[in-house]
Amino acid sequence: MTTPPSTTAGIGIPDSKLVREATELVRDTASDTVYHHSRRVYFFGTLRGLSRGLHADPELLYVGAMFHDLGLTDRHRHSQQRFELDGADDARSFLHRHGVSAQDAQLVWEGIALHTTPEIPWHMAPEVALVTAGVEVDVLGIGREEIAARDLAEVVELHPRPEFKQRILHEFTHGIAHRPHTTFGNVKADVLERYLPGYVRQNFVDTILNSDWPE
Repeated sequence: MTTPPSTTAGIGIPDSKLVREATELVRDTASDTVYHHSRRVYFFGTLRGLSRGLHADPELLYVGAMFHDLGLTDRHRHSQQRFELDGADDARSFLHRHGVSAQDAQLVWEGIALHTTPEIPWHMAPEVALVTAGVEVDVLGIGREEIAARDLAEVVELHPRPEFKQRILHEFTHGIAHRPHTTFGNVKADVLERYLPGYVRQNFVDTILNSDWPE
């Protein structure tokens, strides 16, 4: 088996028990698509942070990146809360078991819970902001220009993106189709509107007009 390089695009992954066990958990739980995506999120988030002078604790950012889509996996197939919360709750429990402080575990929770909420994470701690930063690059292409082309290529060489656009949309659909109500007010409603037959998007205006208030 080939040993991964100690750094990729100049970014290292902490060699700690916490990081090794986080990697093993996600590798055993998630699909190849989600696993490689999550690793790219760590690298891309770190690189975007460097371009903006933001420095997160590497272990905390790594756990945030690795757990951010865990809510889409089969371990949460019966959950009725937003998938972001499932991953955030898993990460917080994992960190508590490893003796991480409640304050640091909460930062990771926030980074995962808010990673589909545009703009707000950028006004929070780097451990929160840079999870979203990495997701934006890998899923949406936002912020690619902040990362050198050679660094992008190095990360993708280590963690390839075969048919990634279609595969990640499949992961989103599969992970939330059983709880469509959780997409109200967030970007995943777009996914179900496109890929889930019979899905009717809830409208915020209708929710207001049809409330129990008489006027």
